[in-house]
Amino acid sequence: MLALGSSVKRLLRETLSKRILSDGGLADRPNGQFRVDSTTWGILSLIASGESADLLEPSRARLKTEQGDDGHVWLSRQHPDSYWPTSLAILAWRDSPASYVAQSRAVQFLLGTAGSHPPKKSDDPWAHDTALKGWSWIAGTHAWVEPTALSIMALRAAGHGKHDRVNEAIRMLLDRQLPHGGWNVGNTIIFGRELHSNPEGTGAALIGLAGVVGQEKVVRSIEYLQGEVDRLRTPVSLGWALLGLGAWRQWPSNGAALVERCLANQARYGQYDTSALCLLFLGGLAGESPANHPLLARLDSMSAVGTQ
Repeated sequence: MLALGSSVKRLLRETLSKRILSDGGLADRPNGQFRVDSTTWGILSLIASGESADLLEPSRARLKTEQGDDGHVWLSRQHPDSYWPTSLAILAWRDSPASYVAQSRAVQFLLGTAGSHPPKKSDDPWAHDTALKGWSWIAGTHAWVEPTALSIMALRAAGHGKHDRVNEAIRMLLDRQLPHGGWNVGNTIIFGRELHSNPEGTGAALIGLAGVVGQEKVVRSIEYLQGEVDRLRTPVSLGWALLGLGAWRQWPSNGAALVERCLANQARYGQYDTSALCLLFLGGLAGESPANHPLLARLDSMSAVGTQ
């Protein structure tokens, strides 16, 4: 088992605790304003740090005020069609009796939402199967890798891992995997040219697929991340890469040093925003036992469905 140093964990926890707002939720940055995604990532990180439920419940309650009548959780009231934080809210509300109704409504929204999925035509310039349903960033648009992976994580955590929508979304992620390994935002080949992978899409997809497909189906993607992780300097890229590798028990032996190096970059660039810091924190914890990790817990216990 690999682990972050206790001083790094303490620093990350203290930093996040200072961003908790008096009326619930987390600010997007030091002395910043409430944001839904900052709050969801903050709750997940504080859960992973062992924070008490008493401190988390006001933030969970604040999320309920950002939920629409149909169950979706928007990014902001000014952009109510940006429903992608719904999956993060489901994860943040997990194991909270006071949030059960809100979580259930959010789950039903995801199960009933598919975005735009036109049939694939023979003359399409893109190679991926546009008819396979996943989830999008914004209502009514095409599905992409990260929101689909997050929705799979949320629905599996909420007990819907064998639902037809999840099965199809798993097939969609496999279809969007690049021939040479890895994922990007969700395109594979355009006009006959294979596109490049990125750590963010690859890490997210690997978590969504962990425990439901055999490693042979994603081995090239794991190898891609293993070749990239030492070069990553930003918290979002490094966080997703460490999470993806941790989901397949491939967290690098120098993972703790990579996290510390990334944190040290704040001396040059300033403090990271809350979502980025949380992704780095969760990636750093992916080298430890997954039992208490809010994104990786119970992945091994879930059997493959619809992907054999």
